[in-house]
Amino acid sequence: MTTPSSPQPSLPPTGDLRLPSLDALRGFEAAARLGTFERAADELAITASAVGKRIAALEELLGVALFQRGAKTLTLSAVGKEYLVQVRSALALLASMPLHQRAEQRKQKLRLSAPPTFARQVLVPALPEFAERHPSIELEVVLSVPFLDLAGADAEVAVRHGPIDADTPPPLWRDHLVPLASLALLEGEALRGPADLARLPLLRTPVDPWLPWFRAQGLDWPEPDAGPRLVDLGLVLEAARCGQGVVLARPALARQWLHSGELRPVFGPGQTPMVPSDTAYHLTHTPTPSPAAEALDAWLRDLGARVAAEGLALVSATA
Repeated sequence: MTTPSSPQPSLPPTGDLRLPSLDALRGFEAAARLGTFERAADELAITASAVGKRIAALEELLGVALFQRGAKTLTLSAVGKEYLVQVRSALALLASMPLHQRAEQRKQKLRLSAPPTFARQVLVPALPEFAERHPSIELEVVLSVPFLDLAGADAEVAVRHGPIDADTPPPLWRDHLVPLASLALLEGEALRGPADLARLPLLRTPVDPWLPWFRAQGLDWPEPDAGPRLVDLGLVLEAARCGQGVVLARPALARQWLHSGELRPVFGPGQTPMVPSDTAYHLTHTPTPSPAAEALDAWLRDLGARVAAEGLALVSATA
């Protein structure tokens, strides 16, 4: 005796269906997640115009607007938000079918934009760790110009440097500013307190001005106006390493030179005044970050906590 099989759900009559193409659904999902046609086009290996046409055809088929189109980014309409949840479920179901999967799955591509000093001193040394933890993510790093507010092109995740306030995301870590200098510059100098810095050249950068540090030490000094003005934290650290002056440094960024002994605190043990910075590194994302972006976010926050702790420990050890 055979057991009757369970009845299979039947599709509505063909005339009642408005089935979009799979390419249109993939274009919609990518554009909704990445925030622009250009980023979606890069991921799908097609042109931005092709993405726009696919979504326009999808909206015409459905008879609804899925996006509220702005000057720079796309914002989902109320209907678009609801439809995105359904489309993602459908695409995930199709992707989970073994016959649809390649023998070797393609890596998830993720572009990160970061300022030069952060990239060189924090990110690049730790990249092997990220690759080991997330072998399925192919990370591409592009540089931004923070002081000129020039971001890396089409990055899903961006490290930005700016004020710490209620309108910005939580910082990757909280910085402290401490005067550092090379052994050559400090040779023969007996610096007993902040006022003794008047005997040494002070390096200048608009990213970290000296004035707040002066005020915290009770010094009624103006902002230094002698010497070159270096619009990059890495450049001002390199100038200090070359003996050109004292740098008001962030220990997390100066770890390389503190560890090698090329830079050290200008004051003796227990006399190194550190002032909390009112700016920090923050992370920004596209409107709907991918799982790869969320993984990178978590890793960068963990990395930031570690480099901050290491930098402060090196200052204490070398003071």
